Amino acid sequence: MFFFNPNFYYLSIVLQAICVYHCIRKGNQNKWIWIIVFLPFIGCLIYFFSEIVTSREISRVQSGLGEFINPSGSIKKLEENLRFSDTFNNQIALADAYLAAGFTDKAIAIYESNLKGAFAENEHVLAQLVVAYNEKKDYQRLISAAEKIIGLPQFANCHCNVLYASALTQAGFVEKGEIEFQKMNSKYSHYEARYCYALFLMREGREEEAHVILSQVVSEVRHLSSGEKRYYRNWLTKAKAELKKLESVAG
Repeated sequence: MFFFNPNFYYLSIVLQAICVYHCIRKGNQNKWIWIIVFLPFIGCLIYFFSEIVTSREISRVQSGLGEFINPSGSIKKLEENLRFSDTFNNQIALADAYLAAGFTDKAIAIYESNLKGAFAENEHVLAQLVVAYNEKKDYQRLISAAEKIIGLPQFANCHCNVLYASALTQAGFVEKGEIEFQKMNSKYSHYEARYCYALFLMREGREEEAHVILSQVVSEVRHLSSGEKRYYRNWLTKAKAELKKLESVAG
């Protein structure tokens, strides 16, 4: 039977990848993500014929998957677009692709050159520069870029905040950095920030305080939904590993 064919598993995975990618791009994740995950084949078919029905949409998904598999192909296309039309949007699209592909210096050069005129305080460019400066460990410029956007509602408790708090501590503004970490130290959320806060406390020789935070993070896992566990898996796993290290040293 078809469902017992060994190729069925791989077909199901491919369908899930296509549907999840399209779902995120369209902003439909709240409505569809659980159907796709928990009904791998049937859910994908329902989503496919409900949401990816036009040839235009199919073309977009194929293009997106191609970029994921071959990012250099996407970069070449964006470089060609820029040569054809040197606009702000084309510049930033190329910089974003460079940053995602690891060409951080190229990305920074483009971002910085575009922070002028009407785009001098562009929020997306500044947020991307925060990420790029962190890659280069350029904490002073990271702090400068972050402080232009960190108070905006859309950046509250986001990845930029964590990078900003970490950069402050690395640049010698320890008390200010800890204040930023403390703002994000709330239960059942901000797991990246809390993990990084614990690492900061350990660097400061405050292992007992770090142990408290890591213990709280690990204890919260059993209360999270399966979706939340998957979403935060990376930070939860790291927190558990660091907690184990602390406890082994303490004996």
